[in-house]
Amino acid sequence: MEVSILPLQRTLDVRPGENLLEALRSNQIPVSYSCMAGRCGTCRCRVVSGNVLVTGATDSNLPAANGQSVLACQTTVVEDCVIEIPEVDEIVAHPAKIIKTTVVGIEDLTHDIKRVRLALPKLFEFSPGQYATLQFTPQHIRPYSMAVTANSDEVEFHIRLVPGGRVTSYVATDLTVGKTVRLSGPLGTAYLRKKYTGPIVCIAGGTGLAPILSILRGMADARMRNPVHVYFGVRSSEDVYGVRWLNEIREALPDLIVHVVVAAGTAGSPYRAGVVTEAVNADWKNMTGWRAYLAGAPVMVDAASILLRQKGVDPDHIYADAFYASGV
Repeated sequence: MEVSILPLQRTLDVRPGENLLEALRSNQIPVSYSCMAGRCGTCRCRVVSGNVLVTGATDSNLPAANGQSVLACQTTVVEDCVIEIPEVDEIVAHPAKIIKTTVVGIEDLTHDIKRVRLALPKLFEFSPGQYATLQFTPQHIRPYSMAVTANSDEVEFHIRLVPGGRVTSYVATDLTVGKTVRLSGPLGTAYLRKKYTGPIVCIAGGTGLAPILSILRGMADARMRNPVHVYFGVRSSEDVYGVRWLNEIREALPDLIVHVVVAAGTAGSPYRAGVVTEAVNADWKNMTGWRAYLAGAPVMVDAASILLRQKGVDPDHIYADAFYASGV
């Protein structure tokens, strides 16, 4: 069978029943991947024509007429088809790992956000903006975004404590320095695209600042010179954190402008008052050609995504990994 790859204009000779990701890799097609188990979303691509079989789908025969998006690692080739892979020049391939880490620091960032630092026994490779799953105990497991860039020493997470949350209650009362945390990853597709040179907007809500900090630090490490606007939205002034880090990053990114937006803002406050998406809407009429990184509560991410599309941002260039609370 033949599998045509866009936009590379390559045609592959593939065996019936072969896994699409394996076929791409064996033919040296540049494709992002990590977990290879359908969790991280990194190997997402689009079926342009032809049918494929997708593991776990209710109707496993996926028609191509609607431009079906699939995960290559979960897709089986069953007939001639055309596949489109995204952003050929921005490939990340960090094979997923499970690493046993040790808590070396826990500190309060706000009244309900803790900074948790984990020592690494070996390098944990990931791209800025990705996340990992933390297993504190077999009963306390949840995904969190890295707030730093990859290094051989430690990794950092910002965890908001949810009243009554099963996992975050454990973090608040039982997690201590010296305890072991099992880290799995990396996961996620909202990672920094380093070859892009145009304007960038980052919109974060609450602890969504963590992956944005990782992205900004990655930009600084790569000496990127893009114009960047960061909109950081919180409920009240006591929820603001990370401003010191943002100011430090600004020294390496001279074209970085930070907007802290407080929903319950008051007159005389050093921060803007209102909803973070309203601030973006007020500041920009046309954002055609921009790229966007979004992180925070799903309702905020969804609203920001809709707004940015209305402003002209290409939906394929709006990067976000949705986190829906479950047993927080």
